[in-house]
Amino acid sequence: MLEPNFWDDKKQSETIINELNALKETINNLETLEEEIKTNLEMCDLLDSELETELVNQIQKIETQLNELEIETLFKGPYDSGNAIVEIHSGAGGTEACDWAMMLFRMYTRWCDKKHFSYETIYEQPGEEAGIKSISFLVKGMHAFGYLKNERGVHRLVRLSPFDSNARRHTSFASLEVTPLLEQKNIDIEIKDTDIRIDVYRSSGNGGQGVNTTDSAVRITHFPSKIVVTCQNERSQIQNKEKAMQILKNKLFQLEQEKREQELKNLKGEQMDINFGSQIRSYVMHPYSMVKDHRTNVETSNVSKVLDGDLDLFMKENLKRC
Repeated sequence: MLEPNFWDDKKQSETIINELNALKETINNLETLEEEIKTNLEMCDLLDSELETELVNQIQKIETQLNELEIETLFKGPYDSGNAIVEIHSGAGGTEACDWAMMLFRMYTRWCDKKHFSYETIYEQPGEEAGIKSISFLVKGMHAFGYLKNERGVHRLVRLSPFDSNARRHTSFASLEVTPLLEQKNIDIEIKDTDIRIDVYRSSGNGGQGVNTTDSAVRITHFPSKIVVTCQNERSQIQNKEKAMQILKNKLFQLEQEKREQELKNLKGEQMDINFGSQIRSYVMHPYSMVKDHRTNVETSNVSKVLDGDLDLFMKENLKRC
C-alpha cells in the first residue's frame, strides 16, 4: 500500500485492502482469544459456583471461535482465497423444486451475511408459479471460493408441500455449481468470434418500475464447450456483455486447468442428474427433522438453523476430507 502507484488501479487496490482487513481481523481474533484463555486460566484458581457458570459459558464461546479459525487453516487450493460465482438450478420436482432453489438461494445469502461477505445477482430465471428455475450470483469475500467449493452438487429436500392441497410429502432437488472468479490478468484465454453466439433480450423483472424496457440482457453460447452464460443485472447491454464474457473466460480457464491437472473432481465436481440418488446433502423436514451430508455423514436435527445459513459444520468437515 506504500507504493506510489498503489491507487492507480482502483479494483486492484480495493482487493488488497480487503485482504489486509481480513488478515487484520484474523490476527485480532487470535490475540483476543489468547487473552481470554489466559484470563480464564487465572479464574480457575478462584473457582466457586458463580465463577464456574461464567467459566463454562466462556469456554463454549472460545470453542466456537476456535472452530471458526480452524476452518481457515484448511484452505489449500490455488483459488481458495478468492471470490466465487455460484449457480443454483432447480431439478426434479416442478414448482416444488423451483421453491427449493429459492430456499437454497436464501440459505446461502444468509450465510454470506453471517460471514460479512457481499453478493450480487448476475442472472435470475423465475419459476412459472413460484421460486426460481435458476440463479447465478457473485460472492465476494476472503476465502469465498474456499468455503463454497464443496457445496457444489445436488441438494435434496423432503417436506410437506405448501403447494399441495392434500398436504402430501414431496421430494425436491436443486443443484449447485461453484466457479472461482479469477483476475482477468491471470486468464490467458482467446475466444474466437466464430465459436460463440451472442443473444440479447429484455431482462426479466418484477413489473411496474422494476421492468426493463430495453434489450439489455445478454446470453453467450460457446459452441466448443457448450457453456452458456447469461448476465442481466447491469443497466446496459455493453456492461452485461463484458460481465458475461468475464464469466465465460473464467469457466473456460477452469476447464483448461482441469484438463492439464486432471483435477476435475476437485475444481468442478462430477456432473450428476438433479434427481434421486445423486444428492450430496439431504434436508428432511417431515416426518422428522434432519440435515445430513452424505459424503461425511455429518448431520444435525436443527433444519431451520441450517436453512438460516448455519453451514460451517458441513463446510469444515468437507474441507477436512479434501
